[in-house]
Amino acid sequence: MSVPDVPPAPSDQSDPSDSRYSEDSKDIWDAKDTEDELEAASQAARSPQGLSTELTARVPQLLEAMRSVGTGLELHSTLDRICETAAELADARYAAIGVVDEEGDGLSDFVTHGVTEESAARIGRLPDGRKGLIGALIRHPEPVRLADLTADPRFAGFPAHHPPMRTFLGVPIRVQGEIFGNLYLAEKAGGAEFNDYDLHMVRVLATEAGIAIGNARLYEAARQRERWIDGSVAVTTALLSGGNADDALTVVAEQARHLAASAAGMVLLPVGEGGLEIVAVSADDPSRSLGVIIPPESPVIAKLLDGEAVFVNDAANDPRMISKLTSRYGPSMMLPLHSGGRVLGALATPRARGGKQFTDAERTLATQFASQAALALMMAEAQRDRERLAVYEDRDRIARDLHDLVIQRLFATGMMLESAQRTSAVPEVQTGVGRAVDELDVTIQEIRTAIFALQQGPAEAPSGLRTRVLREINMAAVPLGFKPAHRFVGAVDALVGELTGKNLIAALREALSNAFRHAGAARIEVVVDATVTMPDGTAGVRLSVADDGVGIPEGGRRSGLRNLKRRAESLGGSSGCEPGIGEDGSGTTVVWEAPL
Repeated sequence: MSVPDVPPAPSDQSDPSDSRYSEDSKDIWDAKDTEDELEAASQAARSPQGLSTELTARVPQLLEAMRSVGTGLELHSTLDRICETAAELADARYAAIGVVDEEGDGLSDFVTHGVTEESAARIGRLPDGRKGLIGALIRHPEPVRLADLTADPRFAGFPAHHPPMRTFLGVPIRVQGEIFGNLYLAEKAGGAEFNDYDLHMVRVLATEAGIAIGNARLYEAARQRERWIDGSVAVTTALLSGGNADDALTVVAEQARHLAASAAGMVLLPVGEGGLEIVAVSADDPSRSLGVIIPPESPVIAKLLDGEAVFVNDAANDPRMISKLTSRYGPSMMLPLHSGGRVLGALATPRARGGKQFTDAERTLATQFASQAALALMMAEAQRDRERLAVYEDRDRIARDLHDLVIQRLFATGMMLESAQRTSAVPEVQTGVGRAVDELDVTIQEIRTAIFALQQGPAEAPSGLRTRVLREINMAAVPLGFKPAHRFVGAVDALVGELTGKNLIAALREALSNAFRHAGAARIEVVVDATVTMPDGTAGVRLSVADDGVGIPEGGRRSGLRNLKRRAESLGGSSGCEPGIGEDGSGTTVVWEAPL
C-alpha cells in the first residue's frame, strides 16, 4: 500500500483471486478495512486456517517481534529494539525511527539500525526532517512503499558517504493517537521489493511500538521528575547546611547543569548597577564566565528581574543576548530565582550550539527547580539572619560586661595605684606605679575602642574606602577624647583599588595609634587625596595624618613608622614624616602614598 500520490509498483498490485490469498486472509490483512492491526494479528494467531503458507509462517515471527518490542522501559533502548525487530521482521538491511519534534515540522531524534558507527561518523549530521522524503512523511504521516526511493519526486538526495538505498517502506508510529514519528525500512534482502505482507506486519509492529514507546515515555518522565526532585533536595540541603554561601551556590549551578544536560550551569545575582553578575559556574571552563556582569540594558535581564523565564532556541544568534559569552551556546533556559514576591537572582542552563531543544517537560521541571532553589535561598538567608542576630546579641552582652565590669575594676585599680603613688616616699616606686597607671589608662582606652567596634552595625556589602576611613576616625575618637578632622580629595571610592585601600586603612590605623600613644596631641587632621602624581608620573593616593603633639623624640621607637614604610614600598610607594600642625611646626605629619 502506498500514499495516493505515489503510484504503486506493479508488484504491489494484488489480485483477490490470486492463490496466495484466501477470503479470510484478505479480510484479516486488508489495511483499508482493518482499523485495529493488533486485533488482526491476534485473530490470525487464533485462527491461522485459510492463511497463505508464507503468512502462516510469519505470524509467530510477528508475535515474537511484538513481544520483543514490549520489553524494557528505557526510551532510547526501546527505539533501538524496535528498529532491530522491524528490520528482522521485514528482512531489511536498514531501519530507522525519526522522532518528530514538539513543533511537528522536524525531527528531534533519529535512531538507526544497520548503519555502522564509522559510516554514521562519515555521514555527519543526522537529518532534520525538514526536506526530502522524510520531511514529506512528517507532513503527511501515511504508509509509503517504494520500489526505488531515488525515483520519487520528493527525494532530495543522500548526503556524502551515505550507503546506497533503493527499496523503501515507511510507516507512522502513533502514541496515544498522536504522531510520535515514523519507522523507515530500506534495502530488502536479495534486492526484492517490500510486499503487502511486509507492509501489514510492520504496521502491526508500529502499533505495538506505539504502546511500548508510550510506556517508556511515562517511565522516563517519572524518572526525570525523580531526578529533578533529588536535585532540589541536594540544593536545599547545601543552602541550609550553614556552610560557605559561595559553595552552596556552586551546588545549585552543578545540579542545574547535570539535570538539564546542559553545557553549563550559572547562578546570577543582582549588582548595584542594576544588572546581574555570574557568581557561581559549573562548566568545563568556569573562569571564562565567573564574575561577568550582564548589564541592565539586556532585554533578557529586564525580563528576569521582572520574574519572567526566558527560553532561547539559539543563544549565539538571538538578538536579545548581548553578552559575548552566548556565542558558544545554543538552546538556553534562563529562569528567575523568584520567591515571596522577590527576585533573588537567576539561573541559566545553556546547551552547546547545535544541541537539542529543551522540551516542554524540561522547561516545566527546570522552572519548578528554580522556584525551589529560590525558596531555599530565602530560607538560608533567614537562617543566616537569625545566626547574625544571635552573634550581635552576644556582642552587645560582651560590650556591656566590658564596660560595666572590666573597665570599672581597672579604673578602681588605677585609683588605688595613684593613691599608693602619692603616699610612697621611694622615687623608684613612684615611677614604677606611675608607669603602671599609664598602662592601665591605655588598656582602658583600648577596651573602650573594642566596645565601640563591637557595637558597630554589620555591613552587608563591602564598604567604600571613604566609609572605612570614617570608621577608623570614629573608633580612634574614643581613646583620643576628641574626633580628628578629616578631608577627602578626589573620587576616593572610585579610584583607589582594593589592595591599596586595605593597606591605606592599615596605615591610617597605625598613624592614629601612634598619635594617641606618643604624641599627646590636642588636634589631628586626616587627609586622603586620590589626585596626587607619584614621582614616576603614575597616579597615586596620599594619606596624611598630622598632629600638634610633641613630635618624634630622638632615639624613640620607630617600629610603627617602619611598618608604614614597608607597606607603602610593597605597593611601589613611600612613607615618611614631616612637620606637624602645631605652633612653629610642632607635632608630626605622617605621609603615606602608593599608586592607585
